[in-house]
Amino acid sequence: MAEKNLLNALGKEAAYQLANVTKTPPQYGALTPKWLARLLEFKGLEAGIYRVNRVVEGDAPLDVLCSQDPKKVVIPKGYVEYQTKPREYQLNSIATIINVDTKVSDVYSAPYDQVKEQLALGIESLKERQESQLINSDDYGLLNNITDNQRVKPRYGRPMPDDLDELISKVWKDPSFFLAHPRAIAAFERECTKRGVPPVTVNIAGGTFIAWRGIPIIPTNKLFVDGLKDPKGKAGKTNILLVRTGESKRGVIGLYQAGLPGEQSRGLSVRFRGIDDNGVASYLLSLYCSAAILADDSIAVLEEVEVGDYYDYA
Repeated sequence: MAEKNLLNALGKEAAYQLANVTKTPPQYGALTPKWLARLLEFKGLEAGIYRVNRVVEGDAPLDVLCSQDPKKVVIPKGYVEYQTKPREYQLNSIATIINVDTKVSDVYSAPYDQVKEQLALGIESLKERQESQLINSDDYGLLNNITDNQRVKPRYGRPMPDDLDELISKVWKDPSFFLAHPRAIAAFERECTKRGVPPVTVNIAGGTFIAWRGIPIIPTNKLFVDGLKDPKGKAGKTNILLVRTGESKRGVIGLYQAGLPGEQSRGLSVRFRGIDDNGVASYLLSLYCSAAILADDSIAVLEEVEVGDYYDYA
């Protein structure tokens, strides 16, 4: 009986030796969509410096004549004062060096070019750091440059619809998008579900997002929860931003250096550094970026948002 069950055919292990294996390019699990860099309006600079010239705002606007009374014919005189020491932003450098053994790239570059794949992963790593710096940099990061009167505390810790409405009252001149950690977005959705007011969804820049009052809520793990991108526990505190972007709107804009040697994309260059005596090829990856807040009311933050509240529904 045992002999009748034997398969008289080529086995899988032997056949495997002649088979072509279909492979993927390297899968880098830490990569994110980086929506902030996609949605933020960027401006290219000539020499790495951007000066924000603001007007000195007084208690009242410039006096004007607005009357049909023939006795009032004298047009008021005056002028608009500028700041004498405006803020200047200088681009920040984010750089790394990729080394590739030429013996490896010469022999093992089919079907995927080893140099190309190494550079692609290096570039994505720089862009991940760029998004984090745009939010968290001690110098130009959005979180650290919001004025005190644009900072809001949640009423009860968790992010409620009323709290996001309060943010909108701070950035009411054509707000562009909210920015929040995925855990904060989930916490807000739970609050909306509890109240029977589920957010609608919108499609922008090739992505689908929930929206509140028509303003999309964009996810990013660079708005940390208790200082972490991916917290292990359910509880934790984070921040939610509301941003108006665009230079013409006096909003928040990203900055980059235009016309770099070896430019691969906006503000990013790749330059070949040569091959050493051991046959190792070296490539310098550089990304220059910063961010500027053109008007104080172009950004606001909901601080110390609790993301760990859950509900049992009957």
